Amino acid sequence: MRRREVVTRCALVTAGVIVLAGVATAASAEEQYGGEDIDVSVEIAQIDEPGVLALTVAGGAVDLAESGSSPTVRQFTGTLPTVTVTDTRTAEEIPDEAFWYVLGTATDFEGSAGQPAIPASLLGWAPALIDGGDSGLVAAGDPVEGTLDSGPGLVDVELLAMAASSEEIAEEGQWTATADLSLRTPATVAPGSYSSTLTLSLFE
Repeated sequence: MRRREVVTRCALVTAGVIVLAGVATAASAEEQYGGEDIDVSVEIAQIDEPGVLALTVAGGAVDLAESGSSPTVRQFTGTLPTVTVTDTRTAEEIPDEAFWYVLGTATDFEGSAGQPAIPASLLGWAPALIDGGDSGLVAAGDPVEGTLDSGPGLVDVELLAMAASSEEIAEEGQWTATADLSLRTPATVAPGSYSSTLTLSLFE
C-alpha cells in the first residue's frame, strides 16, 4: 500500500469580505524595425524507471463564504481545489486486483481569538468528478452531510473518489475530482476567523 497525503487549509471569516483588485498597464512601441522568428523544439526521452501513483491538489487553501443562511442556521460554502490522481505505471507494474481511493478528513475549526471551536462534524461535502476518464471505472464518493443535517460530517475519513481497478485504467493516466464544501452552524456561533485542516490521502 502506498500513501500520499496533501493538506488543504480551510478558512472561514464571518466578520467581513475582502476584495482584491488589480490594474495592469501595457506599453507598445510606435514603430517596428524588423523581426525574426525562432523555432523552439524539445526532445523528451522515454522514462525507463518505474512509474508512480501520486496525488496533487491545485491550491493549498479554501475560503468559505456565507451563503444560504437562515434565521436559525448559518451556512458557509466553498469548493475544494482540483484534486488530481496521476498514475505513470504500466499495467505490468500494477499489482493484481489493485485499486486506488482518495479519502478526506477534517479537524475542528479553531478560532483565531480564542472563541469556541466549531466541530468538524458540522462540515460536509459533495464530491464530484471533473475528469473520470472514459472507462467508467472511476467514481466520486457519496455526499456527506454535517450533524445539523443528521450526517456524520468530515470527522472520520470519507471517500472523495476511487478507481475500481488500477490495472484496467492504467492507460488513462490521470483523473481529477473536486467537492462542494458546506459548513452549517447554529445561528449562535461566535463571530470571528476560524481555520481547519482538511487532509486528503491516496491509498491503493
